[in-house]
Amino acid sequence: MSCVGVTTVPILTQVVVDPYSEAFKDPPNFVGPVYGAMEAQALGESLGWVMKPDGEYFRRVVPSPPPLEILQIEAIRTLLEHGNGKRVLPIACGGGGIPVSRIPARPTTLQGVEAVIDKDACGAKLATELGADAYLILTDGGGIWENFGKPNAREMAAATPEYLVVKGAGKGFPGSMGPKIQAAIDFVEGSVGNGRENSWAAIGDLKDIEKILGNEEGTIIKMDVEGGGCKGKGVVWRTGKTGPVTPTKQPHKYG
Repeated sequence: MSCVGVTTVPILTQVVVDPYSEAFKDPPNFVGPVYGAMEAQALGESLGWVMKPDGEYFRRVVPSPPPLEILQIEAIRTLLEHGNGKRVLPIACGGGGIPVSRIPARPTTLQGVEAVIDKDACGAKLATELGADAYLILTDGGGIWENFGKPNAREMAAATPEYLVVKGAGKGFPGSMGPKIQAAIDFVEGSVGNGRENSWAAIGDLKDIEKILGNEEGTIIKMDVEGGGCKGKGVVWRTGKTGPVTPTKQPHKYG
C-alpha cells in the first residue's frame, strides 16, 4: 500500500467472548491435523479435546462464539480519525481476532479462550462500532445467488435483511455463504439501530470491487429495497447474468 501513499498498521486484536455461550455445546470448527481413531480418542481423553470425524480421519473441533467486545477499538478509531496527518489503514480482527474472556470476579483480567471467532461476524462488529457507512465482504464467488449451479440460477442485485431472513438465505451453507449473509444482516440492522439508517453492506467478488460500489456486481444489503410486487418485495434480481451450471468448486451461494 505504500506505493499509493497509504501506511498499513496491522493490529493484534483481542475479542471478548462469552465462555458459556451456546456455541460451546456443539463445536463445529475443525482445527489442526488429522488423527486416526485411536489417537483421536486418546487425545480427547487426555487433553479434553472434542474430536469429530472428518472424512476417514478425525480432527479437533472448537466453538465459534459471537464477538462481544473488540478491546483495541479505540486504538483503531484513533488511527482512522487522526493518523498524524497521514493516510493510515488499520488492519484489524485478522482471522476473527484473538478470543478472550473476562474473569467474572476480576472483569479487568482476561484469559484466553480456545475458540475460533467468525471473521465476518467480527468484521461486522468492528464496522458497526466504528460507525462505518458500509461493510464490504469480498469473496472469490460473487454475490448471493438463488439456485446456484442450476439452469434457473439468478443473482440478487439488492435485498433487505428481512427478505434474506425470511428466505433462509445461506442457511444451507454454514461454512461458506451463511456466515457472510448473517454478518451483513447484523451490520445493517445494528447500524440502523444506532441511527445510521442509510448504512449498507455488500457481498461480492474481490476483482469486482469497483463495480460492487456501483451495484453493478455483487449483492447490496440495505433496509430499503424496491422490489416488484408482493412476492418480490425486498429484493431486486440482477438481469442478464447467469451462473455456471456445473461449478468446479463449492461456491458462495444462497441455496
